[in-house]
Amino acid sequence: MPQLDATHSFHIFQLAPIALWIEDWSEIGHLFEQWRAQGITDLREFLSEDLQHVRQCVEKIRILDVNQATLTLFEARDLAHLIAHLPDIFRDEMYNLQIDGLVAVWNGELQFASEQVNYSITGKRIDIQLRGQILPDAEHDLSRILVTTEDITAYQNARRQEFKNRALAEGRFIYSPAALWVEDFSEIKHKLDHLRKIGIEDLRTFLDVHPEFIRDSIASIRVLDVNQKTLDLFLAPNRHALLENIDKVLGGPEMLNSFREQLMELWEGNLFHQREVVNYALDGSERHVLLQFSIFPSYEHDWSMVQLAMTDITARKKAESYLEYLGKHDVLTKLYNRAFFHEELKRLARQKIFPVSMIYLDLNALKGVNDEFGHDAGDDVLRRTGEIVKQVVNPPYSGSRIGGDEFIVLLPHADQSTTVKLIITLKELFHLDNQYHAGLPISVAIGTATSEPYESLEDVLKRADDQMYVEKKRFYAKKVLFSNH
Repeated sequence: MPQLDATHSFHIFQLAPIALWIEDWSEIGHLFEQWRAQGITDLREFLSEDLQHVRQCVEKIRILDVNQATLTLFEARDLAHLIAHLPDIFRDEMYNLQIDGLVAVWNGELQFASEQVNYSITGKRIDIQLRGQILPDAEHDLSRILVTTEDITAYQNARRQEFKNRALAEGRFIYSPAALWVEDFSEIKHKLDHLRKIGIEDLRTFLDVHPEFIRDSIASIRVLDVNQKTLDLFLAPNRHALLENIDKVLGGPEMLNSFREQLMELWEGNLFHQREVVNYALDGSERHVLLQFSIFPSYEHDWSMVQLAMTDITARKKAESYLEYLGKHDVLTKLYNRAFFHEELKRLARQKIFPVSMIYLDLNALKGVNDEFGHDAGDDVLRRTGEIVKQVVNPPYSGSRIGGDEFIVLLPHADQSTTVKLIITLKELFHLDNQYHAGLPISVAIGTATSEPYESLEDVLKRADDQMYVEKKRFYAKKVLFSNH
């Protein structure tokens, strides 16, 4: 094979597309000898303790030659221009990064490599991959070393951007105001795929017959990570405590029903869906959450990376429940209100419930109590009446306050004899209550009616109302009689 002559070698050196340096490190070799004579054995520790020692080494490097790619990379006109600006090229964090190459040479290695930062003469930062090779016949005096400096700025910028993006993504995950879970659903996909393979077409029917499939699916979920908001939401001191008690968090029949519907969503191919679910904190308190399920992009094929975002809607659900309660209940007596009573009448009429009985109660002389003792005393009488009525009504029966001092006990499927027994119980309870409140006894007029075939419930209500008024007239007639005497 023909040998390259000096001219060809020179041309190859000059035309190489990568920056090449020929450097003389012999003065560094002499410096190493001095340090060894001083007892230095661990060069890395020695250099790391004082970067001035690194600077001392770099300043002893003598540049013998560079190629055109080097001049272009560092924006130098020629070798003299480059050498004049070496302090501008080799600075700042470069000294820390130079330690690996110096240690390799100290240890007698013929090659070294490191990633470093240099600067062009105009101040442009350049990330480089530096590689050095001690040339033949220079192993003992380090007088000729070939150094390559490959520009990897674009690569390093991409790495830095990737790191920044990753840190940003992790920060968004950790500090998100929503509780976030990252989970592996791959085993669930495998289970559903198997059902299709064996010919199952109707998953809902299959789950009716095999409810254990739901529990098995929940058990196969693998939690990969949770954020701080998740720990806060479920009152977990740390991730380990949460995962150790995951059954408590996901427990309850509500979760089984919710996950059943989630399986149906996945079966239908809905990889992004949301629903309201009920979970539990580690202290047993209820958590209503809006769960948003999404499979990460590029994981649609195996569901091995799934995100569940949970927004705590417990306060909202409590507010909704309270508003619903207010819509159907009387706040003072805790009985149902007039709106509920009329809706219940319509429901019983639509369903043709028979018989239906009603007990109509009206407090006697409540206005007199308000006038003589004040409205707080009147409210107390109403509250006591509500408590008594609640003691005799259990579903499907209901008690409602339909006016200021008027109450109805609605009794579906109750005949007249059942109604009479309830009235007797009511009167006994009023009598007992009055013994404890002798200074402010309750007087009540009671009317009752039981539906006849084909009679409207409005007519039944009117008959009970009429009977109540008969009793009320008797009360006031007696009152007038006693006042005359």
